Amino acid sequence: MKEQSSRPLAVFDLDGTLADTAHRQRFLERAPRDWSGFFAAASEDPPLAEGVALALSSAEECEVVYLTGRPERIRRTTVDWLAEHGLPEGRVWMRRNDDRRPARRTKLEILRRLARDREIRVLVDDDEFVCEEAERAGFTVVRARWAAASAALKDAQEREGRT
Repeated sequence: MKEQSSRPLAVFDLDGTLADTAHRQRFLERAPRDWSGFFAAASEDPPLAEGVALALSSAEECEVVYLTGRPERIRRTTVDWLAEHGLPEGRVWMRRNDDRRPARRTKLEILRRLARDREIRVLVDDDEFVCEEAERAGFTVVRARWAAASAALKDAQEREGRT
C-alpha cells in the first residue's frame, strides 16, 4: 500500500455535503442572523448518506481531507461529529474566525495550496460558486446535490463569508 503522504487527496465539504444542516437553517432566516445558534447546533446535524458513502469509498484510494467554511472556533464539534458518524480520519481545514471572504475565495486558496504538494483527485461540495471556481482552476468536482438547498445558507456563504 502507498504511503499516506503519496496518496491523492479527496477533498470534502461538510455542510450540505456530509452534514444535513436543514434543522438549523432557522437561525439564518431571521434578522439579524443568529450565527451563534447556527453553529451551536452543528453537533446535531444528521449525516447525509450519499456524501458519507462517497467519502468512505474515496478513502479506499485517496486520503480524505475536509475543507469547510465553518469557523475555527467549532473545530472540536466538527472533529467529534466526523468521528461519531464513522467518516474517515483526515485533516480538517477551517475558516479563521475573523475571515469573512466568500467561500469560493477561501476554499480555492486552500485547494491551490494543497495542490502544490499533492494530487487532488476530487473536490466534493454543494456550493455552486465554489464548484464553478474550482472547475475553472482545473480541479475535478463532484457537486453534492443530495441535500435540500437553502437560500439563506447560500447567501451567507457568498455575502457574509460565514460558512
